[in-house]
Amino acid sequence: MARADPLGLIGTTIAEKYAMEAVVGEGGFAVVYRATHVLWKRPVAVKVFKALGDVPPADRARLLEEFIREGALLAELSERSAAIVQARDIGTVNIGGTESIPYMVLEWLEGDTLEAVLEKERAEGIPHRTLEEAVRLLEPVAHALALAHSKGIAHRDVKPANVFVLGHPRANETSVKLLDFGIAKVVSDVQKAAGAFSKTAGNATSFTPLYGSPEQFNRQVGATGPWTDVFALALLTNDLITGREGLEGDDIVQLAFSSGNPQRRPTPRTYGATVSDAVEQVFARAVAVPPAERYQTAGEFWNALRSAIGLSAMMGRMSSLPGMAASDVVRDSSLAVALTRADSGPKANAITVDAPMVGPSAGTTALEPVNKSWGPALIIGGLTIALALAGILAAMHFLGDSTPSDAPVPIPSAGVASASSALSSSSSAPPGAIVPATALRDAGSCAAGMVRIPGGDFFMGSDDKAALDNERPAHPVHLEPYCLDATETTVDAYVACSDSGKCLRAAKENDWPKITPEESKYLDPLCNANKQKEHHDHPVNCVSWDQAKAFCEVSGSRLPTEAEWEFAARGSDGRVYPWGDEAPNATLLNACGKECGAWQLASKIQVGMMYPSEDDGFPATAPVKRFPKGQTKFGNFDMAGNVWEWTADVYATYPKESASKPRVMNPAGPSEAGLESGKPKARVIRGGAFNGSVASWVRPTFRYFDLPEKKSYGIGFRCARSL
Repeated sequence: MARADPLGLIGTTIAEKYAMEAVVGEGGFAVVYRATHVLWKRPVAVKVFKALGDVPPADRARLLEEFIREGALLAELSERSAAIVQARDIGTVNIGGTESIPYMVLEWLEGDTLEAVLEKERAEGIPHRTLEEAVRLLEPVAHALALAHSKGIAHRDVKPANVFVLGHPRANETSVKLLDFGIAKVVSDVQKAAGAFSKTAGNATSFTPLYGSPEQFNRQVGATGPWTDVFALALLTNDLITGREGLEGDDIVQLAFSSGNPQRRPTPRTYGATVSDAVEQVFARAVAVPPAERYQTAGEFWNALRSAIGLSAMMGRMSSLPGMAASDVVRDSSLAVALTRADSGPKANAITVDAPMVGPSAGTTALEPVNKSWGPALIIGGLTIALALAGILAAMHFLGDSTPSDAPVPIPSAGVASASSALSSSSSAPPGAIVPATALRDAGSCAAGMVRIPGGDFFMGSDDKAALDNERPAHPVHLEPYCLDATETTVDAYVACSDSGKCLRAAKENDWPKITPEESKYLDPLCNANKQKEHHDHPVNCVSWDQAKAFCEVSGSRLPTEAEWEFAARGSDGRVYPWGDEAPNATLLNACGKECGAWQLASKIQVGMMYPSEDDGFPATAPVKRFPKGQTKFGNFDMAGNVWEWTADVYATYPKESASKPRVMNPAGPSEAGLESGKPKARVIRGGAFNGSVASWVRPTFRYFDLPEKKSYGIGFRCARSL
């Protein structure tokens, strides 16, 4: 049955691009419509905020400005965490020909709210979740809140109705998103301006009493803030394991009493659940009446809860990252996740480019807003870089707006030896070693240490449900045959080049903007130049993009294009990982397992674990070829894990129309000439690293980027050569 349209917008087109089709929801302060972007032909959600119409005209301009600021905040946060619904546009629309009210365009989600899920499960008598299951389901929400709290931002209305479930709610891979970030503050301001703050029945409220903290009912208790979200998140977790809803009470007076009653706190044992003393203590602190006695951020609460049930600190889930002021950029995108420190709260860093991205979760790292700059936050190197995110997430670098070229340019052929000069190569060259261009046997053969990639047709990128926006759309590409190093360039090979005077030395220290002394203390020893003998067969790291490019050119090679890297990692068969479709484990790649978790505890750098019950044997980088089961179909090693790998391409998102255009021949990304003068030209990196904590980050289609001058313990490279 079709819903009524209180604003009369169905059948109209907003801003000449959003065709309004149906009402899908209505609350006290907004109506949500399903619409179609008329150019992209993709569904979006349009939330129209009718509550502003109750505000006196004298206050409306100020509140509209506040709404726009909150919309920008949501866009910034959503571009850093895949767990926050993505904001794509904002504007105003005239209602009845005169009244202008604001709207926000959000990503379209297929699924249901956690509130609806829990109602259905209760009706069907489905057993409550275990605490471990509840933690797994709500982990993205905790990541998203940790990201926001790291920037001093509170949600203020965390509840089941604001958690959206994508996929089957009981599946291991179910993902969730947090809705309505920042809206509670706008509604509160609207209520104050309209003189409606004291009303409770039949009016919009800036928080939901069933999940309200003491300070929301009574401001004399204290101010609202991140600790307010901690209270609600604890109640939400309690819901999942007890089957109860929020606070006890049938009306707002009873709920207020329940929220602030020091004699009976809303903890698992109070509601009849059997939990350990440690777990009960964590919940008791999270729902303490005085705000100062609670955990001050979601990151602190969630890590304490995980610890109480025997889990490591929460995994970094970030997403993409939007535009931030250059002054806000700190630390390292090589961690791309909002890292939660043991001695402090999550920190955040950002990076921006011309398009949206999305990413995977424990601090933060994963988007696609309209006309926004961003990039995913992931674990490339290692500290908190918030986002999960993104969200990645996560320390990111500010790239600023850039305008990618609409069309890819051909692969450069410079540096390729001619067939007449090609000679037989030595089969004794070490993995990743420099092989002179003259070592080529003929134009159809590859030098020792390289694998011949036959080329062919494939779909670059992914339209998979789990794919991030910067992986979309899958688009047809054709590659000519080429050669690619079987392994990542090793310390031995790079030292030989630097000793010859043809390459700069690899750094013994990490180098990125605003790296702190504490970060350097724990991360600099991971630069393999510090252990040239012991790590002679490990991938070289702590080298900039220019250093990697120069090394390849010495041997008559070049860095691979992004398309070449992806094709070598997955071929034409669309496999999920370089080795096939099997989920990552400690026999397939060097990522973050128990060994990495132990290092995290010792260093206070916590990024989570990809396979927490397994040990791959290497807390940092591993020797190349150490994971033969993870080889690609062509024979390349370590295309997932160990270190991220520089590619030749300047970063930009894929053009939306590329999916429907003719197959592109040998794409090489946007031309530098097409980028705005003076803007940093971020370079694409692929493949994940040894500290990768999320499986999606090691998919061949997963994309990340960094500034070319970056030197990180998490980034290395391999070389390619045209045939």
